[in-house]
Amino acid sequence: MPQPTARRARRRSGGERVFSDDDGRLWSASFTREGTGAGAVVFACISDSRQPVRAIALEGAQPLTDATDDALRAWLRDAPRIGRLT
Repeated sequence: MPQPTARRARRRSGGERVFSDDDGRLWSASFTREGTGAGAVVFACISDSRQPVRAIALEGAQPLTDATDDALRAWLRDAPRIGRLT
């Protein structure tokens, strides 16, 4: 019987960043793009797991390594929470 293998999602990334929000919580931001279309930045709170994951679509976004912390905070404020579809 074959052994299960862990699948790693390939992320065409502009990098991953850690930054603090306006309240001092630490967030991880990662940029994902499928094909040549628009990409999305996915935010996950590192310091408070009660915070929901958020995501925002960005057309022609710059790599996260080039984004300022202020830009990341603005995108986080605009990013809707990711929830279950019902």
